[in-house]
Amino acid sequence: MCEDDHGIGRRALFVTGAAAALTLGSVSFASAADGRTQETQTVRGTLPTGSPDFVYLPLEVPSGVREIKVAYTYDRPSVPAGTPGNALDIGIFDERGTELGGRGFRGWSGGARTEFFLRADDATPGYIPGPIRPGTWHIALGPYTVAPQGLPYEITITLSYGEPGAVVEPAYPPSRAKGRGRAWYRGDCHLHSWYSDGRRTPAQIAALARAAGLDFINTSEHNTHSAHAHWAEEAGDDLLIMLGEEVTTRNGHLVALGTDPGTFVDWRYRARDNRFGRFARQIRRAGGLVVPAHPHATCIGCNWKFGFGEVDAVEVWNGPWTPDDEVALADWDGMLVASVRSEGRGWVPAMGNSDAHRDPDVVGHPQTVVLADELSRGAIQEGIRAGRSYVAESRHVSVAFSASGGRGEHAGIGERLEVGRDTPVTVRVDVTGAPRCTVRLVTDQGVLFTSAPLPVSGAGSVEWRTTPSYAAYVRVELRHETVIGPLPGALAAFTNPVFLGRG
Repeated sequence: MCEDDHGIGRRALFVTGAAAALTLGSVSFASAADGRTQETQTVRGTLPTGSPDFVYLPLEVPSGVREIKVAYTYDRPSVPAGTPGNALDIGIFDERGTELGGRGFRGWSGGARTEFFLRADDATPGYIPGPIRPGTWHIALGPYTVAPQGLPYEITITLSYGEPGAVVEPAYPPSRAKGRGRAWYRGDCHLHSWYSDGRRTPAQIAALARAAGLDFINTSEHNTHSAHAHWAEEAGDDLLIMLGEEVTTRNGHLVALGTDPGTFVDWRYRARDNRFGRFARQIRRAGGLVVPAHPHATCIGCNWKFGFGEVDAVEVWNGPWTPDDEVALADWDGMLVASVRSEGRGWVPAMGNSDAHRDPDVVGHPQTVVLADELSRGAIQEGIRAGRSYVAESRHVSVAFSASGGRGEHAGIGERLEVGRDTPVTVRVDVTGAPRCTVRLVTDQGVLFTSAPLPVSGAGSVEWRTTPSYAAYVRVELRHETVIGPLPGALAAFTNPVFLGRG
């Protein structure tokens, strides 16, 4: 075993795409020609506070390598209250390089694992199996947070020589479920398995999705598409499985929803780098939707900083209802008001997802209910993009919501009721599965109607009359009983709006 000290004095600063990164001195190995079957080297160093977002350790891989294995540790010293401690993520890029866009991307586990391996026929979850070609590979380190004392790390690299295994051709789930026509379909588009930092297998998630009454799900592992090839066996005509990624940047998280199989979306940029638009367009070219996740979450790097000009929808409700969801809902409602000035053009629909990782996280809490022409990737995405959807806390809650004019005009969720400014409009809401919840009707002025609590059966109907000059849009909230004073209760469901008046 060889050891090397890669202290900060040996660094070189370079630019990859837009973001500054640190590259260390390279690690070299002997070739298999000297008769060795395995060789290990250990690298140690310390990253200071203020380190770049990404640090690359070049790894010179000779020919004849069958497997690369990497293990790492780092110190976690005590820090003062309120000060972030050390957190170091890890991944790897192959001989094709680390250029922004990820052509050489071979895997990322963030901080979920302390070691990983790659071979032609297999790889650790989060990593992409395939040929181990000779050339300069790069171990990628992401110092998520660095303590005031610095971040001492140790990386152990083991190369095994020999004949490579056979490369396995990936199989992907179908993009359409057979025999499913126009209907309201329930889905959860933000889920994590053991292919990133979740603890459930795809089979376990699929079983929980079916138990939750879901018709579709979307895979969304942090910064890797490695799970795409492991979902085919879980799909069926009762469960559509779309493929995606949670693009986890330092300025917010993004669900790439329903991309083409094998699509990787890079995450190595901040808002100040002016690169988000490039990758939003890449997601759309790959057939996906751009959906900021938990935009007001309080974890470091989670708060959305890229704006909403390039997005298709926004995840307003993430997991159990919390104060940051309340802020996201209010912020989204402000965006709806702003869209009224452009006559409703360019409004951003809302959705909700569980972001479930492990027990006790509940798959399908909440779930987005979408009106689609069929149970297919394209039809579900079109329903989400058009805002023909509402969000419910479980399969038990259903909401029917529409607006009608005096001459038979009618509009449902996500649509516009094309009537004159002073035309009387009747809004109707029918609810099931929401015992003791109140129905609130929210407009561009705010909450204009609140019902009495629904009966314990959870079913009820509400009618309300208005005009487009008084309410530019109407949307529905189902709220549980209030727990603290004047604050509203937690959501049981909410809808996208119906716009009123001619656009």
